Amino acid sequence: MYEQHFGFREKPFSLTPDPAFLFLGAKHMTGISLLRYGLMNRAGITVLTGDIGAGKTTLLRQLLNETGEDIVVGLISNTHESFGNLMQWVAVAFGLPVATDSKALLYEQFAQFLIAQYAKGKRTVLVVDEAQNLENRSLEELRLLTNINADKDQLLQLVLAGQPELREKLQQPSLVQFVQRIAVDYHLRPLGPDETAQYIDHRLITAGGPAGLFDPVACRFIHYQSGGVPRLINAICDTSLVYAYAAGEQRVSVQTVFDMVIERVSSGLFGAGILDFSGLAADSPAELRKKGLERARRRASLFLRRANADLGLGKINKPDGSGARA
Repeated sequence: MYEQHFGFREKPFSLTPDPAFLFLGAKHMTGISLLRYGLMNRAGITVLTGDIGAGKTTLLRQLLNETGEDIVVGLISNTHESFGNLMQWVAVAFGLPVATDSKALLYEQFAQFLIAQYAKGKRTVLVVDEAQNLENRSLEELRLLTNINADKDQLLQLVLAGQPELREKLQQPSLVQFVQRIAVDYHLRPLGPDETAQYIDHRLITAGGPAGLFDPVACRFIHYQSGGVPRLINAICDTSLVYAYAAGEQRVSVQTVFDMVIERVSSGLFGAGILDFSGLAADSPAELRKKGLERARRRASLFLRRANADLGLGKINKPDGSGARA
C-alpha cells in the first residue's frame, strides 16, 4: 500500500518472523552466538526464553538457516496436548511414520533413527518452539530422549525456546534432572531506546528504503509504547507508515505516531499501546475504559515533553486539537 510512496521493495515491518530482517543488536547478537555455541559444541540442552514478540523465533530460524548437511533438524512449533503425545510430535518433526500411538514403540523407532543418523556421521537436533506449553511430564520425556547414547557420544541435542513461563517452570524441584542437562541458556530482553531507533532504521534499509524516515522523537515514543519488544515496534511502525502515506507525508513525524497510537488505543483493538487500569475505580466498564484512556493520553504527552527536552522537537497537538509542548 505505502511501499511505492516511500520507495520500499517490500514491507519493512511485517509481523511474521523473517531472518532476512534480523537485527543483531547487543542482545540478539548474544542470543544467536549462544545458540551457535550450543549447536557447535554438542550441548545437550539449550534454552532460549523471552517475552512474546522478543525475536526468539527469528533467532531460531536464523540458526536453522545456518545448519549444514551434517545436521538433521526436527522442529516442533505447536506443543498443545490436543495435537497428540510428545513422541508423535517428535516423529512428525523428523518425517518418521506415526503408525501407532504407543509411546514405547515410537520411542524405539526414534532411537533407531538416531543411531542410523549417527552411523552416517550426522548429528540430530530437535528444536521445540513455544516450549512453555509443555507439561512437566513432556519435559521429562524430552530429557529421557537425551539419554540415547552411542559410546561416549550423545545422539540428540535439544533446543527449547519459550516465554518467561518456561524459565519459571524449569525451576520446579521435579525438573531438577532436566535443568542439570542444560548447557546453554539465555533470556532475550527487549531493546533499549537507542537500539529501537537502530532497529527501525535497519528494517527500513533492509526493505530498500531510507534511514531516518522516522524522526528521532518518534523513535523514542515508539520505544515507550512498545517497551522495546520488536513485534510491537513493527506493529506501531507499520501502522504509522499507513497514516503518513494517507496524509501524503514523506517522513513519519512524532505527531503522526502520537495520533495513530491514541486513535488505535481508543478503538480497543491495538495491542501495542499502553493502557493501564491499575488503581482506577469506576461505576461501569465503559467509565473505567474512559479513565484508562485519559491516563494514557496524559502519560504519553508527559513522555513526549521529556523526550523533547532530550532530543528537541516542536509542538505536539493533543487529540482534542489543543497544543502541548512535547
